[in-house]
Amino acid sequence: MRILIIAMKISHIIANTAQATVGIAATAALCTILSHKAKPRGEDRVVVITGGSRGLGLALAQRYGRAGAKLVLAARNPEELASALSILLKRKAIRSADDVLLVTVDLTDSAQASNLIEQAIARFGHIDILINNAGIIQAGPFENQPLSAFRRAMDTNFFAALHTIQAALPYMLQRFASTGKQSSIVNITSIGGKFAVPHLLPYVASKFAFVGFSEGLHAELRHKGIRVTTVCPGLMRTGSHVQAEFVGDRQKEFRWFALSATTPGVAASTRRAANRIYSAVAAGRAEITITPQAWLAARIAGLAPEAMQYLAGLANEYVLPSSVSSIGNYPVIGFHVPHSTSGRVHKLQRMHNQQPPCEA
Repeated sequence: MRILIIAMKISHIIANTAQATVGIAATAALCTILSHKAKPRGEDRVVVITGGSRGLGLALAQRYGRAGAKLVLAARNPEELASALSILLKRKAIRSADDVLLVTVDLTDSAQASNLIEQAIARFGHIDILINNAGIIQAGPFENQPLSAFRRAMDTNFFAALHTIQAALPYMLQRFASTGKQSSIVNITSIGGKFAVPHLLPYVASKFAFVGFSEGLHAELRHKGIRVTTVCPGLMRTGSHVQAEFVGDRQKEFRWFALSATTPGVAASTRRAANRIYSAVAAGRAEITITPQAWLAARIAGLAPEAMQYLAGLANEYVLPSSVSSIGNYPVIGFHVPHSTSGRVHKLQRMHNQQPPCEA
């Protein structure tokens, strides 16, 4: 009987969203008409990339490096930054090590964020593009998430970018006023900032804040010579599951997250995502969504939010692991699955341990 009721509700949802399909198609056609083809521009531009030592940040560094840009890569781990430089040289993505500035920094500290920008200006004289990519992911039921998880998510996924933008903005505005040259701010948010994904609530809360801030920033700075592009990726094969923090039934939480984040056809490659972002920034796009699934989900959530929440509730009830009732569950950073876990997940871990994983 319960299955019948669910089936009837799903049918009702489909009926309610059918009309939205026409609107989605019309919106897509309008976006295609309004957007113009990106023209590659990379020669001697200066690009600052936070979270630039691995994953999407490193893929963006390769893309801009091949276009001739000078790079400022920021991350917390100096060894990973050194490894990133080695990879860029090995893959001939940059002409020489002199074209890259490595800065070890904790961007949750506003003073360190200011120092990053000052070092970039001192080395290269200006900043053309600021890409805010650094982030963390915490997975698990809300009941098992400590308050500290939400504070850390906001500090890293929202305030780190805010600090960096506040530090860079005066230089960008002054450059436009004196030379007429435009700058770009690129905010790597998430599809999790468009609709709420169960078991990722610290991440979702911080990304909703980041999306709203980024969209508002675009409106305020567009006429001042600064283009703000909000990037909302869906799942990407960045190795983020290896760096994520897990609470609750950690083994099961890792399993569903790892399989979702590493399945081709569901999760996009970092190279494809970097190419999309490069083209969007060159075209002056206000916002892009990466992966067709994320594009569709964002639009359904906007047009039929109740339907999306109902479907998310079904996924939480029937697919995702249950919460753990014991008291005192805290995140385990860099959690590794025990040997009892399935061989498929171990294979995924081994594969990503051989490559530099990515901050979200």
